[in-house]
Amino acid sequence: MLPANLSTIDLTALPDQERERLQSLQELRSRGVEPYAYSFDRTHYSGAARALFNESDLEAKPVASVAGRITAVRRMGKASFVHIQDEEGKIQLYFKSDELGEAYETLKLLDMGDIIGVKGFIFRTRTGEISLHTQSFSVLAKALKPLPVVKEEIDEKTGEKIIHDAFSDKELRYRRRYIDLVANPQIREVFRKRSKIITTLRKFFDDRGYLEVETPVLQPLYGGAYARPFVTHHNALDFDLYLRIADELYLKRLIVGGLAEGVYEISKDFRNEGMDKNHSPEFTMGEIYIAYKDYNWMMDFVEQMFAEVALVITGGDMKVTQKDGTVIDFAPPYRRLTMYDSIKEYTGIDVSKMDEAGLRETAKSLGIHIETNAGSGKIIDEIFSEKVEGNLIQPTFITDYPLSMSPLAKNHRTKPGLVERFELMVNGQELANAFSELNDPLDQRARFEEQSKLRARGDDEAMVLDEDFLRSLETGMPPTAGLGFGIDRLVMIMTGEESIRDVVLFPAMRPEK
Repeated sequence: MLPANLSTIDLTALPDQERERLQSLQELRSRGVEPYAYSFDRTHYSGAARALFNESDLEAKPVASVAGRITAVRRMGKASFVHIQDEEGKIQLYFKSDELGEAYETLKLLDMGDIIGVKGFIFRTRTGEISLHTQSFSVLAKALKPLPVVKEEIDEKTGEKIIHDAFSDKELRYRRRYIDLVANPQIREVFRKRSKIITTLRKFFDDRGYLEVETPVLQPLYGGAYARPFVTHHNALDFDLYLRIADELYLKRLIVGGLAEGVYEISKDFRNEGMDKNHSPEFTMGEIYIAYKDYNWMMDFVEQMFAEVALVITGGDMKVTQKDGTVIDFAPPYRRLTMYDSIKEYTGIDVSKMDEAGLRETAKSLGIHIETNAGSGKIIDEIFSEKVEGNLIQPTFITDYPLSMSPLAKNHRTKPGLVERFELMVNGQELANAFSELNDPLDQRARFEEQSKLRARGDDEAMVLDEDFLRSLETGMPPTAGLGFGIDRLVMIMTGEESIRDVVLFPAMRPEK
């Protein structure tokens, strides 16, 4: 008879492997074996356990307790070899029936994907593999669904590793990341590097005395970027809120308040926009604002920051290789090129003196579609995106943007009509965006009012007027340099991945049918 928690399951409707696993689960419990343990006292990971083997003392039997997921089973009558995988790699386990007695029968009820804990001593097999000779073991979790069986072999002619039956379907990998991480252990390294990158950034900021802070995710007004927001509703207060599109306006409030002369946040932001290999509606941003600095200082700061990250990831030479073989060198200094000069370099056209009508005609001649509600700044941005951005592979600062493109940046001190802003372009995409921040409250109000006119024309990405932020500027904000950069894109470049979904553990997906 099935236990109560299995009695409602129609075994005949299940695939063979799932039915057999449920029957094994039932058999384990009938033998008094709990298939879902509470804990296990592990003493070593697989790599550390193998390292216990002493080549100079073959009589020694160093003891270790290891735990992990079964990835291979080879039964040989009264002996079995099992491989388990943990976060350090794999280790082979040796089970001998005449030593384990009744427990050896329990082993027969285990399958690929089950998680076990094993205690024994380290030795070398006749074939030369350092293994653990099992003295006792525990079932820690019985897997009721089979995992993909990935088979590897070495091509005798080329010596290359050949993978069979890999879990490679992109959509399935993104939806079932837990399987992806088990079946494709190399994927773990991408996310470990992601963690290391974020840790390095925090240390870089902290070592310089800058303060990490937290600002609201739910905001009554959204701002700090050109983007459409996600809207939600606060039931208790009965009003709509927006998921933040950037942290900028709140971080600047903290500079006004003097909380610290440098504040930063590494956070999730949300933009209700299209999705492609470089864009996700939920993404991770780093933003930092430092009082008494400008965008020239910030360029040097950014060079040091990304060089440090590359140094940690590469272990020394600051050169990272992409999947197509392109090598990107993060060692400073980086090339610096104005926005207008970059367009002229890659199109042969000087747009610096053109009005909106001239810009529209130029875009048309270049085969670039422009929305009817787009202003001059957006047209220039489209020309740059289409004709320049993809050519900028090595780290390049694009500087001195038109005023109409940058409502939160200070006017350029020597170039009328421009602002002190730069974007860092790497591998054909924007990686960072920075300003000498606008701290003139009257100028800022006028800029917001211009944005309101763009919204009235139908540009739903134009910024909204934020009276409380203006009030903070009226209180007085010191000269400030601000920087925002995409963590996901940084991880893509540092790991050589080609899609943002490959560096986000659980990317946004359409619901499964």
